[in-house]
Amino acid sequence: MQKARRRLDTADRRITAVLMASPRASWRSVAAVLGVSERTVVRRAAPLYQDRTLRATAVRNPALFPHLVPTVLRIRCRPDRITAIAAALARRSDTVWVDILGGGDEICIVAFLDGPDARNNLLLRDLPATAAVQSWTAYDLLKVFPAGFAWSAGLLNEEESQVLWPDLTRPPEALSPLPEDKPLIDALVEDARMTYGELAHRTGRTPRAVQRRLHALVEAHVVRLATEVDLALLGVHAEALLWITVDPGAWEETGQILSQHPQVRFTAATTGSSSLLVAVAATDLSALYTFLTGTVGALTGVSAIEVTPILTGVKRTGLVRRAAVTL
Repeated sequence: MQKARRRLDTADRRITAVLMASPRASWRSVAAVLGVSERTVVRRAAPLYQDRTLRATAVRNPALFPHLVPTVLRIRCRPDRITAIAAALARRSDTVWVDILGGGDEICIVAFLDGPDARNNLLLRDLPATAAVQSWTAYDLLKVFPAGFAWSAGLLNEEESQVLWPDLTRPPEALSPLPEDKPLIDALVEDARMTYGELAHRTGRTPRAVQRRLHALVEAHVVRLATEVDLALLGVHAEALLWITVDPGAWEETGQILSQHPQVRFTAATTGSSSLLVAVAATDLSALYTFLTGTVGALTGVSAIEVTPILTGVKRTGLVRRAAVTL
């Protein structure tokens, strides 16, 4: 494994931001958005994929896969065992997101569990059998607000973002995944930048048929394409999860507003004592404070908020972080 990068310059970051918002964008498209040459994009971006600084993947939309149970868990552990437990959770194929929180005794995970039996096995068998786990709280993930899919760490201006995501408020066309879509989706999870020829070989379809179906699946939000990168390389040094309680009448509006903020990378409605789970990525603690007081504080529907800093991200978009390999 090649040595992890310690920094990206401004040009690298802006190229990365485009690829985060549009993971399958061609080098020519990236160049057009940023107003640079295609040769510059190739010279800078290709090595980022080669050394796995950038990794392209896909995440299923659990709302369109009825057998999946989307679950958020807050797990309290003995601090001396928390890294081992987080690493074990990250190795599970059904976890999408694993973070170590707060004072080093809590883990938050998002998992797409394979049916009620898998959920019950995790909550009633696996966690109780783990001696270092002290307690846990489980929530159902009710809705993910799609505006966060276009998150670019604030590195793109409004015009550039509009080119990549012209209308995130438009409801997607109704489309249900078919059993024959599984090989295509599995290939995209492995590498969302596979060529249409490679995807055709993996699926037994023609490149043109693969292109049409992939476009339809993405447009209908059946899958979300994603580019995984260490956010510190983009100048993000203060991440936190917000557990926000919202008045029932303001739930949808508040979620929509927060999901469109440039410092918010994920917004979801959940069951439980809070209404919304919001992941914030800020440049520093001062910027995080400004967001909490100036943005969240100005929302009239918010009645309570709990802020839990993220100490380290162990798994994101279904991919184990490189730094987490040594946990």
